[in-house]
Amino acid sequence: MKIGLFGINSGICADPDVAKRVVRHAELAGIESVWTGEHVVLPDPRQPPSPAAPDYAMLHPSTNLAFLAAVTDSVKLGTGITLIAQRNPLVLAKEMASLDYISKGRLILGIGAGYLYQEFDALGVPFRERGARTDEAIKVLRTLWNDPNPSFSGRFWRFENIQAMPRPVQRGGPPIVVGGTSEAALKRSAESAQGWYGFAMNVEQTREIVRRVSQYPGGADLEVSVTPSMRLDQNLVQEFASVGVHRLISLIPNEEARILQLIDDLAPLGDT
Repeated sequence: MKIGLFGINSGICADPDVAKRVVRHAELAGIESVWTGEHVVLPDPRQPPSPAAPDYAMLHPSTNLAFLAAVTDSVKLGTGITLIAQRNPLVLAKEMASLDYISKGRLILGIGAGYLYQEFDALGVPFRERGARTDEAIKVLRTLWNDPNPSFSGRFWRFENIQAMPRPVQRGGPPIVVGGTSEAALKRSAESAQGWYGFAMNVEQTREIVRRVSQYPGGADLEVSVTPSMRLDQNLVQEFASVGVHRLISLIPNEEARILQLIDDLAPLGDT
């Protein structure tokens, strides 16, 4: 089982000094990866389905992870998740290729279509198009990262006679992990990604998702990552492993001393 931490760019870890101490402690302890969340904006005043208060601090994922890449050597850097449907994928391809390049191939690109309609409205992106935009954007990323002479003609984006260098260090580009439990998200994982990511889930919920995604061609081969809805212990790690989970990404508390203690408690579970 791989063990990761979620929330390295938000709350108390939005303070770069705190984040640096946390990620260095995690790397020394043997934690496999650290993960960001993402919202460009949050509704003010808070209203459903917003996950946080409008004044909740949340650094931009690639900015935060580039900083952490510079102060670490081996820990993997994950976006959990990047809201790909809100982005111009050509800009995102450059952004994430750059992050993979400067981190020497440590990026895991978690993506999702998004759910916060107020955020889409503020960005001027049609909420109802988010699924189609996500599917097309994945193709754009892979085209720019892999094709010798990138060109593309789709519903939302078209280009030819361009290059975007440097390419990612990882061959084929960073592994893409799709978040979400909708049928569209599971199908997208199996068809277009290397992994699936579930957030705030228990073992039984995860078991059902693994069953559903495995029905699609390629779905049984996905790397499964989960942020559990409860605190981890050795027995729980074994239960998640038994249903096909490869990585557990624990939520971190909003107090530095508690985060460091959590890291010490989690690190031995990675050997289970």
